[in-house]
Amino acid sequence: MKQLIGNDWDERLQHIFASSSYEALRQFLNEEYATATIFPEMDDIWTALKCTPFSKTKVVILGQDPYYRPNQAHGMSFSVKPGVALPPSLRNMFKELAADLQVDAPTEGTLTGWATQGVLLLNAVLTVREGEPNSHKGKGWEVVTDEVIRQLNEKDERVVFILWGNEAKKKKALIDQSKHVIVEGVHPSPLSASRGFFGSRPYSRTNEALQEAGLAPIDWEKVSIGWPIP
Repeated sequence: MKQLIGNDWDERLQHIFASSSYEALRQFLNEEYATATIFPEMDDIWTALKCTPFSKTKVVILGQDPYYRPNQAHGMSFSVKPGVALPPSLRNMFKELAADLQVDAPTEGTLTGWATQGVLLLNAVLTVREGEPNSHKGKGWEVVTDEVIRQLNEKDERVVFILWGNEAKKKKALIDQSKHVIVEGVHPSPLSASRGFFGSRPYSRTNEALQEAGLAPIDWEKVSIGWPIP
């Protein structure tokens, strides 16, 4: 069995990794990394799944594709490397967190503290060309990440899926809402955040849904525990 990730996701996704569509994606990525600047670094592609095993996942925050500027992306949606200035969407996420939970807004944008508590920070597409958002959309990543969502949908325990923006909401069809909970809303980007993201209380709503199912809430104030994870 291929050990791409190093935890229970390998077995869950083995049929995908053995497929012809994944082989085509792998060949495409090898060519892209050899001829262009691609984010994140190849070793960081699977960060989200490495940090949040299937068995531990109880919340999913679904992003679109990685940050496309240098020194930001490291394989988890919305998260940036230590010491990197907060991108606008993440800054808005923290602004809403502060208002929702009546706490100080975090200043560190490396979201490892969330990931290790069971928050899977998944992008729909896991790689991108420098300066070209959505440049790897439709190249095969969606087959992989849709299967991640399908596998989580099979869990007996409740999973809360946080879907911000129209692209994320397209994944609703993969989720059994009789068993799991969707917290959906406007994307936190500056273009849309003022149209309903602010005041939507996604963090407290997520914790309420977890506690209703007898699951421990997320300590959203515990944003970062450093990188690499100690």
